[in-house]
Amino acid sequence: MRRRLRIAARDPLESLFDRLIKDPGWRGYRPEPNRVLLDANGLFVEGSGTTRSPHCSCVFHILAADESTAAAACARIMELLSPVLITEPAFTIEWHFVSSMGSHHHALIHELANDVLHDGAYPTLRGGVQAFIDAYLTAPESILVLQGPPGTGKTRLIRAILGAMARRQRDEETSAMFTGDERALTSDEFFVRFITGDSAALVIEDADHLLRPRSSGNESLHRFLTIADGVVRAQGRKIIFSTNLPNIGDLDDALLRPGRCFAHLQLRQLEPPEAEQLFALIRGNTGIDAGPPFTALSANARNYPLAEIYRAARVSHP
Repeated sequence: MRRRLRIAARDPLESLFDRLIKDPGWRGYRPEPNRVLLDANGLFVEGSGTTRSPHCSCVFHILAADESTAAAACARIMELLSPVLITEPAFTIEWHFVSSMGSHHHALIHELANDVLHDGAYPTLRGGVQAFIDAYLTAPESILVLQGPPGTGKTRLIRAILGAMARRQRDEETSAMFTGDERALTSDEFFVRFITGDSAALVIEDADHLLRPRSSGNESLHRFLTIADGVVRAQGRKIIFSTNLPNIGDLDDALLRPGRCFAHLQLRQLEPPEAEQLFALIRGNTGIDAGPPFTALSANARNYPLAEIYRAARVSHP
């Protein structure tokens, strides 16, 4: 029997694994700082993990002689780690990239679904952020295109969508394939993995090179069109692009076709009154009621990126 158990915890990874190897129910080994091996009659467990402050995440691959032994091992691991486990919904990013040697790799990154988005950060979203996310996740269309200059909240919105997926699938693991590496998309391996795997979403950041019209020589877009609603369908999974391309005309019309694309959002920086309102809201939510207005903390500008507003809210108090 083979089982996989993924957890996140507030303890450092080393302390987490130390809790496990001290248990007398199995023999524990630490071959590397980020790995643990647990061995018992009819049972072998390999655990590995990473630390991303303020939490760590790890995955345990459990090999057992029978189903009851596998279930008991999962239960015992959860019991030993229960004091430090993070029980909030989380999602896993499967980050794909190509090394300097030209080989395709991927790494797993465990993220908490705890992002808080304010409607004031996205004034172009009628009805608010949560209503938009709910509509997208229940829609039959798979594609979402987020277009706008850097600092307009594209990544924040993507994380919020993945977090909403995790909260909807509380009892199941939510994962998303991700890449911003153009080289990772030059072969069919990446797409076959998405089609045949169990990822809930495919996220392509900085996808300027992928979204240009095919008439301009874009040879990669046809793969996405195929899995969006072609012969091989995404089967309810979502495909999210973010791009810094400045003009709508820079995007291929086939990608934005109704029935294939749920929405094409053009995100923008905030105007001074909008920036002031969002700044006051963020600062108020952190318990900071006093302090100078946002425009007094920032260089004079016609419009303001979200990143600058959030940063100013964090440093506007002693």
